[in-house]
Amino acid sequence: MGTKCKIFVIPLFLSFFLLPLVFSASSDGLVRIGLKKRALDQNNRLAARLESQEGEPLRASIRKYHLRGNLGDSEDTDIVALKNYMDAQYFGEIAIGTPPQKFTVIFDTGSSNLWVPSAKCYFSVACYFHSKYKSSRSSTYKKNGKPAEIRYGTGAISGFFSQDHVKVGDLVVKNQEFIEASREPSITFLVAKFDGILGLGFKEISVGGAVPVWYNMVDQGLVKEPVFSFWINRNTEEEEGGQIVFGGVDPNHYKGDHTYVPVTQKGYWQFDMGDVLIDGKSTGFCTGGCAAIADSGTSLLAGPTTIITEINHAIGASGVVSQQCKTVVAEYGQQILDLLSAETDPETVCSQVGLCTFDGTRGVSGGIESVVDEKNGGKSSGVLQDAMCTACEMAVVWIRNQLKRNETQDYILNYVNELCERLPSPMGESAVDCDQLSSLPPVSFTIGGKAFKLTPEQYVLKVVAGDVAQCISGFTALDVPPPRGPLWILGDVFMGRYHTVFDYGNERIGFAEAA
Repeated sequence: MGTKCKIFVIPLFLSFFLLPLVFSASSDGLVRIGLKKRALDQNNRLAARLESQEGEPLRASIRKYHLRGNLGDSEDTDIVALKNYMDAQYFGEIAIGTPPQKFTVIFDTGSSNLWVPSAKCYFSVACYFHSKYKSSRSSTYKKNGKPAEIRYGTGAISGFFSQDHVKVGDLVVKNQEFIEASREPSITFLVAKFDGILGLGFKEISVGGAVPVWYNMVDQGLVKEPVFSFWINRNTEEEEGGQIVFGGVDPNHYKGDHTYVPVTQKGYWQFDMGDVLIDGKSTGFCTGGCAAIADSGTSLLAGPTTIITEINHAIGASGVVSQQCKTVVAEYGQQILDLLSAETDPETVCSQVGLCTFDGTRGVSGGIESVVDEKNGGKSSGVLQDAMCTACEMAVVWIRNQLKRNETQDYILNYVNELCERLPSPMGESAVDCDQLSSLPPVSFTIGGKAFKLTPEQYVLKVVAGDVAQCISGFTALDVPPPRGPLWILGDVFMGRYHTVFDYGNERIGFAEAA
């Protein structure tokens, strides 16, 4: 990202679908990569905090998700920074070197580097459980040696750049720069069912300035058009998991026309998104527009805590109680409501009640001190002040939206208090009652002036173990600070419903109903 920010990843059930790769070539000139499914493994659990830093790919928080993926076929993608997926990931097979050495990789539109484990990875246990690149066995290997590192909260992938031919499907990208990982954090990668990552993002977020695989595919004339597209098969009864098409679009996997929006900032596939609707009603959060990215490397759909809390409340998902939030409602709720009713600028409300500084930054204002002292044994806490300010800002959004609906004051304060009891847990999944799916509201995202709706069956992830079924909310909280945020990450929960076209040539992205 352009600015430094921390993104917290929930400890997930990481069930990966390790899928044998099926290549197909056809007379239409498109290259396809198909993946097959493998049974879900719920015994692996991963706790990771991913930190996104200047020039590094975004790491998103993700929860459980049944992903089935066939990745587009023979075009090369960028080496990608690792993403954590719950319950599913998209795997495909590539090869590096001459003769080819095979690796299973994740195809990720949220990062732009290619990395695989190196034969020189001696001291990381995780490397011993994955295929490793051996430069000495490749006649097309060229030494680079420039150090490389991609950071995660649990550690870092580190190593060095090398250069070799990379084969994706039937396409061979010559002299591709990639990272040989000589050190991997074992907690993260020991249980991973993939060897490395192939990124499909823009070069602006490529670590070390390496030219992404996809760029070289285009520059070397290997694809018909500078376009690739994703189809994710959500039908759990079908063997085929989905498909990535390099060089164009397969008309068999979408209905109607695509709605295209321009890429607003290169790096991630970022675009402007409009209002978020719950049961057709505005949440008021993105009426003025929000930044969003389409990210095949994120299993769930991630957004700011404020609105994810409202969504999870609406679908009855479990959460955690925030005492700071409840304190704000009890101590300042009426005052906030009165200020908003008097049409006070929402940006200044929390400073006026003394919970944030005038410029909207966290907690030095006098009004908070008595609350902080009382709740913290007489000792002021900058962390607690920060939490109180954050809670106030969320309350302002919630109260303002309810005022627009002409709800009564008692209803509004009670509703906001309920939201304080439903904040998404930063360390777990938000469970949903499987028996209530038919009564849950649809959630829609406005893109290009069109509402893209997700039904409960599409945004709730059902995980079955024997005779027991567990349902998990497909929405997870992720707070990216300004100026880059708020940022929404439309991961595989969304892309599974909508066929997605990444039009590199015209710098735009398109969505259509998947078929």
